[in-house]
Amino acid sequence: MAFGVARQGGSSQLRSRGKFLRVSENLQWCASFANLAVMNDTPGLRERKKQATREALRLAALRLAVEKGWDQVRVEDIAAEAGVSPRTFNNYFASKDEAFLATAYDRGARMQAALAARPAEEPLWPAVIEAGVHGFAADAIDLRQARRIRPTPTLAAEQLKAIAVIEHGLAEGIAQRIGADVELDLYPRLVAAAVISATRVTIEHWLRTESGLPFPAVLREAFERVAAGPPPPAERSP
Repeated sequence: MAFGVARQGGSSQLRSRGKFLRVSENLQWCASFANLAVMNDTPGLRERKKQATREALRLAALRLAVEKGWDQVRVEDIAAEAGVSPRTFNNYFASKDEAFLATAYDRGARMQAALAARPAEEPLWPAVIEAGVHGFAADAIDLRQARRIRPTPTLAAEQLKAIAVIEHGLAEGIAQRIGADVELDLYPRLVAAAVISATRVTIEHWLRTESGLPFPAVLREAFERVAAGPPPPAERSP
């Protein structure tokens, strides 16, 4: 079993080769909030206030990472930029790296919630494509700016954990949709891995080519190519 989910002490953890990758309760909460949004359910006033504060902290972390370099950013800086106290920051995130990666976790949560909300009769790949594109539809951060951020070794390690958590969550959603067991069946994890890899490659391509197209449109085309299967490579002239 490559990945499995366990719960311990009120937090979700991802099992990878006998090790646990911790996902805080705040990141679990963002997933439930994303599900409410996709289902067009209106959260209560308290939940909306929490989401507004969390969003302010998330965006503050991204702005400061671009302006100062992530290694120069402290928790106190993020809190001040968002207009809250460091104590309030700690109510939302366990570390500055978690605040930065909230953007990635939010995308994953939107993707999973959107997949669950797709019509039951819709074929798998069209549903996955719509869900994957939806994951990037609400981003306020400019991906071109994000290219300027140089992660610290700690942040880079946390990014790998985030990718594993997001990929596993997507695989669970795919398994539920097709009636498979994510721990026993290979297919859901293969599809999830293909989606996450295609997203990474598309981001790199979009940035490198300085495309003038909106990123969601380019991502949709990439997903459609993956779903169709790669064609034979074009023959090159000798």
